[in-house]
Amino acid sequence: MRLPEQIKRLGLVIGVLVAAVLVGRFVVIPRSLVATELHQASTVAREVAKPMKFAGTAACQDCHDDVAVTKAKGYHKNLACEGCHGPAAKHAEDPSSGKPPAPRDRKFCPVCHIYDASRPTGFPQINLTTHNPLKACITCHNPHDPVPPKVPQECSACHGQIERTKAVSSHALLACTTCHKVPPLHKTAPRSALPSKPDTREFCGGCHGKDSAQKDAPKVDVSAHGGRFQCWQCHYPHLPEGRA
Repeated sequence: MRLPEQIKRLGLVIGVLVAAVLVGRFVVIPRSLVATELHQASTVAREVAKPMKFAGTAACQDCHDDVAVTKAKGYHKNLACEGCHGPAAKHAEDPSSGKPPAPRDRKFCPVCHIYDASRPTGFPQINLTTHNPLKACITCHNPHDPVPPKVPQECSACHGQIERTKAVSSHALLACTTCHKVPPLHKTAPRSALPSKPDTREFCGGCHGKDSAQKDAPKVDVSAHGGRFQCWQCHYPHLPEGRA
C-alpha cells in the first residue's frame, strides 16, 4: 500500500519535532534545570542557610511551664509554640534579646479558622467579615486555651445546631439564659414547658437601642427601626448578621 504524499510529509514533520524535543530535553537543557535531586538539594541548602532557628517546644516549656500546662489541656495542645510565635532559638539562648512576636490581630488565626468547606466537620471555622468584626481574636479567646464560647450544656445537648450557629455570630458570648427563661420542667418535658422568647422590641433595644449603655452592640432607633415588626422577624437572633 502506497501512502499519500501528504501523510509522508506529515510524518516527517512529526519525526523532526520529536527529535528536536528529545535533543532539547537530554542535550541542550542543563541537567541542573531538570534534575529533581539537584532541586531538592538546593532547596535544603537554601532553607538551612536562613537565619531562622527553632528552639523547640521543650525549650519553651523550660521557662513557660505555666503556659505549657494551660496549653496541654486546650484545643491547641498539638500546636508547637513556634507555630504562632515564630522561630525562637535566639530568644531561648538569650531571653533578654527580645520577645518572640505574638499574633494580636485578626489576620493570623483565620489562616486556620476561616471558613473552608474542605476542612473537617466540627473544626471551628468563622466568617471573618461577620464574626465579631474588628475585634482581635484574643479579645474573646485565650490562644493557649481557646475554649470557644459555649452555651450551657443543658441547652447544647438538644440544640447543637443552634449552638454551632450562635458560636460564629456576634451573639456568641451571650448565654442562652440572657434571652430565654427556662422552666426547670423543660429539661424533662421540653415540649410541654417551653422556654420564653423575647416578645417586645424593647428587649433587643436593651442592647441595641440608641440610648443603650452597651458599647459594642450596633445601635438603632427602636421607635422607628423596623416599624411594627418584632426584631426577630428580620434578624435571626442566633445569627443576627445572617439576615437583613
